[in-house]
Amino acid sequence: MVRIRLKRTGRKNKPSYRVAAVDVRSTRDGRVLEELGFYDPAHKVPAMRYGLKLDRIEHWMKVGAQPSDTVRELVKRARKAVPTG
Repeated sequence: MVRIRLKRTGRKNKPSYRVAAVDVRSTRDGRVLEELGFYDPAHKVPAMRYGLKLDRIEHWMKVGAQPSDTVRELVKRARKAVPTG
């Protein structure tokens, strides 16, 4: 099963994360199937704290990937921020 979850990057005491599609059996920082964006909770500008490839996330969810709780919330926020039309 594929899961969309965070992969930790950054330095000691200053984490940042990449949003990635990974196999459930792989470790937190293990091999990824596809990088889908980033999340930097410590960025000074709130609008720059995350960047997601929403179209690719939609694709993975359509083929059965399950997002983690944190990724689900990030996607929800990103959808609110992007104007549709």
